Amino acid sequence: MYHSWLDRWDERRARRGEESKTATDFVLDADRAFPGAENIGSIDEFCVLADQAVADPSFFDEPGGDDQRFQRQDEWLKFPSGMSTDVEENNVVWAKITESGSFNRVMVIFHHWNASTRSHQIAKFFSRRGITVVEIAMPYHFERSRPGAVHADYMLSANLGRTIQSVRQAVWDGRKLIRWLKSEGYREISVLGMSLGSWVAGLIAAHDSAVSKASLFLTAGSLADMVWTGRATRSIRESLEPVIELTELRRAWGPLILENYAHNLARTDLELHVVLAKRDKVVLPEISRGFMQRLKAAGARPNILELNCGHYSLGMPPYILLAGLSLKRFLSFR
Repeated sequence: MYHSWLDRWDERRARRGEESKTATDFVLDADRAFPGAENIGSIDEFCVLADQAVADPSFFDEPGGDDQRFQRQDEWLKFPSGMSTDVEENNVVWAKITESGSFNRVMVIFHHWNASTRSHQIAKFFSRRGITVVEIAMPYHFERSRPGAVHADYMLSANLGRTIQSVRQAVWDGRKLIRWLKSEGYREISVLGMSLGSWVAGLIAAHDSAVSKASLFLTAGSLADMVWTGRATRSIRESLEPVIELTELRRAWGPLILENYAHNLARTDLELHVVLAKRDKVVLPEISRGFMQRLKAAGARPNILELNCGHYSLGMPPYILLAGLSLKRFLSFR
């Protein structure tokens, strides 16, 4: 009875999130994903470039620059993104810092798609326990929102190239922030990613040895499968399905598929923590479990917590409390 009610609650929450989403045109936009790519007019040509990006270990390396351009005022930090887009607001990165009074440990939080508020309660909880928390704004969210946009449609959409560009920008921004935190004297750096943010956090952990712990909430390996099967991305699938098959989408978004970097995530100096929802309709449990199997096959030993709730109801008690305590134990373990 209770779980039937929980499923209905999740469905109502999903419907509210759907209200502002509509199908849009399918666009390749290869030059956004792969700067310098010209005259790319077919999905096959796009996929060849995507394959090359997956094989390129420097694809997610944030360009070097002048880190003196970080500006901090009280709890707010802002700095220029390493990537320039055609939305001016998106080119400045904002982050909120909740200090713990210690430089021993810091956790960077990457929020979910279309987040409307930062995770104040999480920040307060962990800062009181000796972990400084930095909540970064991902592309096209919060202070970086596109003027007039009702949701972060430029972050994830049927525009294949812009989606890769946006996630890559999020990874670059996160790595730039982590480099600054190291320069400020923070020692142990962890990342926490929620839903879409878990892909960003996972890609950063896979490519940046400065990250020693990664916690991925509501995650899976294939962003393509999540979009194709998920409850929150039906409008994107509606735009994609007439022109591209799932197998092609997996290849086109190969640079964003965490399974392609399973061996990186299995490095011995990285600890992994994963929280999954057994009743999730946004990130289906079967694709999450497939990712866990891929990680284990690569040699990783993720600490996995599966809760009997849905994607949105993870934020309700007792599930959020159980997830928070599990994360606390993971971050505190030495």
